[in-house]
Amino acid sequence: MTADLLSQIGTGVHVVAPVYEARVPAGFPSPADDHLEGRLDIAELLVQRPAATFFARASGPSMRDCGIRDGDLLVVDRSIRPQPGDVVVAVVDGGLVVKRVDRNRQGWLLASANPDYPPLPIDQEEGVWIWGVVTFSITRHCAR
Repeated sequence: MTADLLSQIGTGVHVVAPVYEARVPAGFPSPADDHLEGRLDIAELLVQRPAATFFARASGPSMRDCGIRDGDLLVVDRSIRPQPGDVVVAVVDGGLVVKRVDRNRQGWLLASANPDYPPLPIDQEEGVWIWGVVTFSITRHCAR
């Protein structure tokens, strides 16, 4: 998905492509199956509430163990109320971070998906609060 294509999402431009019925094995090959399931509008899939949705790029390795890599494009919905286990974009010291919402006896935390990064307490008085819930992350798999 190109940057130009992503810039059109939420503008009323529909990006529709075929979706095949067969799943693509990530292990051993299976016989070809060329039956179409239907068509998919990527904008409808990624953006449920355009007025509340924004995109951000992940940076660094703190969320690697949940599959979010450096440079991934995050789709963030500000209208969703975060639940424990959700991946969120949060404000910490005036900057944005991506973390998982967690809870312990002391309260709510922002946890990394990498043991090298300690959890952060969610404390609005300390300038930490949740900005939105990550609904999708998009990974580029080739260097083009």
